[in-house]
Amino acid sequence: MDHSLDPMLPLETLRAFDAAARTGSFSAAAGQLNLTHGAVSRQIAKLEGWLGLKLFDRGARGVELTIEGNRLHLRTSEAFALIASHSDRWVEPRGTAVVRLTTIPSISGLWLMPRLSSLEGGEPKLRVILDVDIKQADLADEGMDLSVRCGRGGVPGRVSLQLFEEHVFPIASAELAASIASGDPARLLKYPLIHDSDASGWRAWFAAQGMDYRPRPQDRRFEDYNLVLDAAAYGLGVALARPPLTERQIASGRIVAVDRRTALNPVSYWLDRPMARPRAAAAELARRIGALAGVTPERIETFLSEDR
Repeated sequence: MDHSLDPMLPLETLRAFDAAARTGSFSAAAGQLNLTHGAVSRQIAKLEGWLGLKLFDRGARGVELTIEGNRLHLRTSEAFALIASHSDRWVEPRGTAVVRLTTIPSISGLWLMPRLSSLEGGEPKLRVILDVDIKQADLADEGMDLSVRCGRGGVPGRVSLQLFEEHVFPIASAELAASIASGDPARLLKYPLIHDSDASGWRAWFAAQGMDYRPRPQDRRFEDYNLVLDAAAYGLGVALARPPLTERQIASGRIVAVDRRTALNPVSYWLDRPMARPRAAAAELARRIGALAGVTPERIETFLSEDR
């Protein structure tokens, strides 16, 4: 048989095969699928013809899988289980109160998640669907209502509102901090310096102290700031605290300040929306995010009404 004329079998054919293989009966399979016995038999015949293999031995008391049929059933069972286990990823809550918000892992885990109940609560109640990724997706194309990101300014094709800046300072585990002690900023260069996707924070901090810094082989780079904090907490070097992402980590004692001198980080935090006017629920979430970030109501309303 020339399979190229019909390269894809209909899903109902495989469902009929799977049901018959599990029940050992075309009649029982028909009952499960709400089909006739003849319909199931025809689907199986179609599958056998397409494969060029005999899948069942027919008997008076039902059917039994052949060796080839058993091999196919193992594969179809795995495939159906895989589809079932992943199907929840494609089904999202819908409704006027659902807001899709995209952000990066560090902002999601360190700033948004501790505040999520506050963002969703109140009246009207909201349901926030978080899309966590490191890429800067097109908000409109991806169906996103809002974005919270870290960067240096506005992104083309979006309306942006600066939420807050951060004044960074060095941190480490309590044990490493005790060995570093206080003193000249240059003392930190004796230890590995930890940073995320770029070293701009460290360059800004050393520049504020009248020094030049360039990444060295012994320094450590991690793409996500959560990993930067983990590395610092486990004593792998000195990192930079980025308030307010590190407030809870410092309060718990997991990391401690090594030097209280601060510098303004060149990057800051932004709330973005697509160019189109936001839905009511998205506008409400933007107001709540802005309020938690200390943005004035006037600036938030300007952000929501701007039409570029």
